[in-house]
Amino acid sequence: MKKNKILVIHGPNLHLLGAREPDIYGKATLRDIDKELKAKAKKNDFTIEIIQSNSESEILEKITNTAYDFLIINPAAYTHTSVAIRDALLGVDKPAIEVHLSNIYKREDFRKKSLISDVVLGVISGLGKGSYLLALDAARDFLNKKS
Repeated sequence: MKKNKILVIHGPNLHLLGAREPDIYGKATLRDIDKELKAKAKKNDFTIEIIQSNSESEILEKITNTAYDFLIINPAAYTHTSVAIRDALLGVDKPAIEVHLSNIYKREDFRKKSLISDVVLGVISGLGKGSYLLALDAARDFLNKKS
């Protein structure tokens, strides 16, 4: 039986987690988050690939040229600016969840507009690293219902 593959994309500046504005983003590092995601994926018998990129073009390449069954994406600043990421998501037509560590709706006005939230299955925002872990639970449930 084929294992489902989850692709996790962390967008720009997320490599600075733990040091960057911990009052907003928490003290967990990206390494901490990735470690928990990998452990949870293994427990659920998923294959998982995780990348972090500051480059919009690299994110687009991953979305459009990687084999996966479900995408968990934190586009970070690209959430509010990238029509290209939106178009890539529409182009591959794969199930995806948008995640954010902070509650983007409690922040500056420009952060309240997501260019991708209406083309993904759902959005999990404001729960710190828990946003990612809940997204992995949702991916598992979605893929189990599909199979």
